[in-house]
Amino acid sequence: METPILARIDQPADLKQLSLPELTQLASELRHVLLNKVSQTGGHVGPNLGVVELTIAFHTIFNSPVDKVVWDVSHQSYTHKILTGRKQAWLDPAHYNDVSGYTTPEESPHDYFNIGHTSTSIALATGMAVARDLEGKTGNVMAVIGDGSLSGGLALEGLNIAATLKSNLIILVNDNGMAIAEDHGGIYQNLRELRETNGTSSHNLFKDFGLDYRYVDDGNDLETMLTTFKEIKDVDHPIVLHVHTEKGHGYQPAITNKEAFHWHVPFDLATGQTLHPNTKETYTDVIHATLADELAAKTPITAITAAVPGTYDLKRFARQYPDRYFDVGIAEQESITFAAGQAQQGLRPIVFHSGTFLQRAYDQLSHDLGINKLPVTIMVAGGRINAGDPTHQGIFDVAMLSNIPNLTYLAPTTKEELQAMMHWALHQNNGPVAIRVPSNDVQSVPLAPDFDATKMHTLHAGQQVALLGVGSLLPLATAVQQQLAEQHIDATLIDPRDISDPDTMTLANLKADHQLVVTVEEASLSGGFGEKVSRYYGNSAMRVLNFGAAKRFNDRETTNELRHEFKLTPDQIVTAITDQLAE
Repeated sequence: METPILARIDQPADLKQLSLPELTQLASELRHVLLNKVSQTGGHVGPNLGVVELTIAFHTIFNSPVDKVVWDVSHQSYTHKILTGRKQAWLDPAHYNDVSGYTTPEESPHDYFNIGHTSTSIALATGMAVARDLEGKTGNVMAVIGDGSLSGGLALEGLNIAATLKSNLIILVNDNGMAIAEDHGGIYQNLRELRETNGTSSHNLFKDFGLDYRYVDDGNDLETMLTTFKEIKDVDHPIVLHVHTEKGHGYQPAITNKEAFHWHVPFDLATGQTLHPNTKETYTDVIHATLADELAAKTPITAITAAVPGTYDLKRFARQYPDRYFDVGIAEQESITFAAGQAQQGLRPIVFHSGTFLQRAYDQLSHDLGINKLPVTIMVAGGRINAGDPTHQGIFDVAMLSNIPNLTYLAPTTKEELQAMMHWALHQNNGPVAIRVPSNDVQSVPLAPDFDATKMHTLHAGQQVALLGVGSLLPLATAVQQQLAEQHIDATLIDPRDISDPDTMTLANLKADHQLVVTVEEASLSGGFGEKVSRYYGNSAMRVLNFGAAKRFNDRETTNELRHEFKLTPDQIVTAITDQLAE
């Protein structure tokens, strides 16, 4: 049920009629609806709670969309969305899925970009400011960037160009002393010094770039933000507004556990406790057990992450081996090249990444690792068909990584394979090895004594049809095999393992007594493993069926809906196979 003040807000102009006490009450109401929804659906908690006041102040003082705000990452744009005509998506459970968790131009004229990765806002805003000036338009352009995002190289490149502009540009640095986890890097020493001196320190990163600078100590004080925005509105030159806020402001569990509440699964609102905790063994547990075994064996490993330690629970490793743990901040490029330098000097670095963020370091993967054939191991999480939003897709890593020369991309199907592949990667010298961490529940099957990470493993030798199930979709291929058996088709079942360079000997041997090869992968078909298999058989009589994801950015569809659309269910694959055999 709508609360008194929020009931009157349908667009930013409505805020201009409110008094300071009413705006203050609105902030309280907004926190209530934000927490009520994310506690049920999951979402970004801390980032949104920390910017309620500055968002209200922006839309009260400025005139959106004539005045434009670009939210870096945009995971803190929930209040912005509520105030720009989309409040039903927070007030009515029936409409919870109507809007994205990030800015989306298709939703509103107050959004300008689909943004879900960091460090882009300043560069985008500089381009918008130049376009405004060249087209003779008016209006303020503001970039809102978190302190954590400043560690990304693009943010510094944006600051560099911003300093050359001669017209209005506001760069609001939302400094809460946190990235996803804690901040890492020398830049944060300067930010801390600026906070501690109320912005008066002579050591000032932003001034050194040649930018005007202003500091606000309490960005969660609504009156202060209203006054500050009034004073800098229509500024005729680029200015950095450095605002100190509190991540998770107004909700004690999110303040106490800032990292955990950056993004959180559904939780009990009263206690902050996760509603459905996973108590089963995970592949993260398997990874940590392998790390411990390697260190016990004196393998000179290091663990490197780019601000996503929670994905792999790397704080567990950091507590035991602090001198071997490195968080480079939100700087994916640095994580790869940093690892390259370590490997060249004899260490065995393991870089822990999410596939959707790893794409930001493509050149480093190719140039610094691939060309130099350096034995860096890269763990890749999140390789799966998903549809949360277009900016966080888990299906493009195979096309990206499997086509880099000298890089081997492996797809384990069980915890035993994952352990063995990590061990092999850490002791080979042929080049970088990436390992796609399975996205399904932990599978356990004893390892064959003749294990070879780069050779296909035939789990069942049949004839006529061969099923190649990649990584987490091997169980799907197994289900297909079982259904085919019920139709008296004895299909071969194969675990491909190496998805960058298919085992051509096994593929060649299939020609003797098979007429159809079927690949099943949880990745984009375009550039994927199936294409490599199809290309191998291209000049032969072998027929090939490839099952995987379409090359597109999925948005707010369920995984089950997507799997059905992509024909990734046992019944659909079996039907396609029997139709082929009947031709």
